[in-house]
Amino acid sequence: MTILQLLTRLSTLTTALVRPLRWLGLAMVLLTFAIVILRYAFNSGGVLLQESVMYLHGTLFMLAIALGISDNTHVRVDILYSRRSPEQQAWIDLIGHLLFLLPVAGFMIWVSLPYVINSWQILEGSSEVGGIPAVFLLKTLIPLSGVLLFCQGLAGIANILLAKLR
Repeated sequence: MTILQLLTRLSTLTTALVRPLRWLGLAMVLLTFAIVILRYAFNSGGVLLQESVMYLHGTLFMLAIALGISDNTHVRVDILYSRRSPEQQAWIDLIGHLLFLLPVAGFMIWVSLPYVINSWQILEGSSEVGGIPAVFLLKTLIPLSGVLLFCQGLAGIANILLAKLR
């Protein structure tokens, strides 16, 4: 098995890790519904529930970014791309991965690590009374998202190169 074939398996890993997270969307809806019922029917509420929705939202979207790249469902400007041949589209994807995706993912990791390390050192918690005492876990999603994007970028490049070699 070549290195390119191994790199294409990164996409499978990303999918296996991230695809189950789509259920967090349902959890967010149900929690938001519960918050509304508690607030307006029982004149009650809780910071913990509200922050739970925020944590689920952050987890879902920060980690699902890589899945959008994997499934090729990410937002792109299709004005030029859609009018190109598959061969030209592959070149555009390759250049985009090399010049934009990998550097941005690397930058996300590099810039966020000191921020996250500091948060872990103080075990940063919520600034709200009764909130979730684990902000450091939420901040960890930033470099983790960068790692998943970087891995997905490598897998995308490997897929393009393998297709060109065939």
